[in-house]
Amino acid sequence: MPSSSGLRQCIRDVSPYLILLVAISTLGPLQFGFHLAELNAPQDVISCRVKQSSISSRLSSVLSFMPSSKHENEVASSSALPDCIPMDDAQFAVVSSMFTLGGLIGALGSGPIASAKGRLLAMRLTSLFYIIGSIIETLGASIAMMAIGRVFSGVGAGAATVIVPIYISEVAPPRERGTFGAMTQVSINVGILATQTMGYFLSYGSAWRWILGAGIIIGAVQGVGLLLLPESPTWLAGNKSAIQAKRVLQRIRGRHYDIGEETAAWGNSATAGEEQGLLDDDEVASPRRGSTNSKASAKNNGHLGFLEVVSDPLYRPALIAAVGVMCAQQLCGINSIIMYSVSLLRDLLPINSALLTIMISAINLITTVACSPLPDKLGRKTCLLLSIFGQGASALALALSILFETKILSAVTVLFFVAFFAVGLGPVPFILASELVGQEAVGATQSACLGANYIATFLVAQFFPIVNVALNERFGGAGWVYFIFTALAGLCGLFVFWRVPETKGKKDVDEVWGRTHRID
Repeated sequence: MPSSSGLRQCIRDVSPYLILLVAISTLGPLQFGFHLAELNAPQDVISCRVKQSSISSRLSSVLSFMPSSKHENEVASSSALPDCIPMDDAQFAVVSSMFTLGGLIGALGSGPIASAKGRLLAMRLTSLFYIIGSIIETLGASIAMMAIGRVFSGVGAGAATVIVPIYISEVAPPRERGTFGAMTQVSINVGILATQTMGYFLSYGSAWRWILGAGIIIGAVQGVGLLLLPESPTWLAGNKSAIQAKRVLQRIRGRHYDIGEETAAWGNSATAGEEQGLLDDDEVASPRRGSTNSKASAKNNGHLGFLEVVSDPLYRPALIAAVGVMCAQQLCGINSIIMYSVSLLRDLLPINSALLTIMISAINLITTVACSPLPDKLGRKTCLLLSIFGQGASALALALSILFETKILSAVTVLFFVAFFAVGLGPVPFILASELVGQEAVGATQSACLGANYIATFLVAQFFPIVNVALNERFGGAGWVYFIFTALAGLCGLFVFWRVPETKGKKDVDEVWGRTHRID
């Protein structure tokens, strides 16, 4: 915990205007979480498997006194759009996984736009994709329309996961960047919780379309809010005018804040950007990592492309470590719960599975906030190992409890599964890349990490329900798929133990890897 002087410093550094910027910009990641989980609760209703009770019946189950209304079901069915779209498990998996395909496109394509035209324009484009995707999904009357809408929403989400963390890091005070950086993950969890809660009450008739329609409203609010945001001062210093950048930064920090230390390196350089390399991977400049002064004066925007990073033995171990951790985040099975918990757990647990999903999302949010200081206290590698071990043990317990129909244990295990994710696998992969490589290679490394993350997410989203059904039919019972996640957690733990170094307390990447400075 920070000392009292550190707390006072934090309060002095953070202006109300900065809080507004962060609140508006994080609507992008919030919608990522919203769209990621939007089909979870109403899955059975959307795919015509069941006709769920109306909202009054849902409230009745919670409040135990409100009678259900037959008329409401009739009203819900009077929509011009169909109440449901017939889909089997494989077809629903395709619709769901299209979101991650769009995310991969958005993550890889947003960097050049944000670099050439600015972070602000790129964020505004994400809101446009969110709105278009939500409109298509809301009006979707076929599997194809739903899939296309998911792709558009995914493009917005993929771009937001790249640009918003960078924008926040460029407007946040240096001493509080870690705290504000955690807001991306927190906002994702807020979006997941919101859509799961809406799904609990609106999973009947055609009312599930209101869940998807809410994405239109959030996207519009984000688009309007972005009109109030300034361009990133770091981007302005590197691409426009250092004077304009200083003016914007002073407004963000407050009238009486001394910005001299932050702007000392800007000068009149045409390309002074702490995070510029993260967004440019189409130009290749000097691979030197020598003196900071020489880079600032001569090759300040020097960065490496993906092929240069892969071919250079200096960076290859870091690339393998960072990409491996990003894959581990998904392969340990978190999205099997976030995206499919209602269909997975129905009839297996003693409480309503949709209500349990809301509890899961709430615990995910609470533990993410509570565990945010742990990487700085225990270390990144330690948190990763604890998280992987906890998820692996929880997956094993969940498999056994479902197999042997121990319902209470199943419910508790699901909650522990999500809580352990927040310890390390949730926040750490997104900050590890910038600590394993120098600034000249962070762009290519981060791009590779995000691409790997979306591919792994796609694999889980696409094949989890298919493999789950196949294993259950082959061996009988249920829960067999979590033995696979247990094995994957074991492999991921071994990978982290042997291939990922600790970065906590290390002053630079050379100290992380135990080598002397490279001066070629």
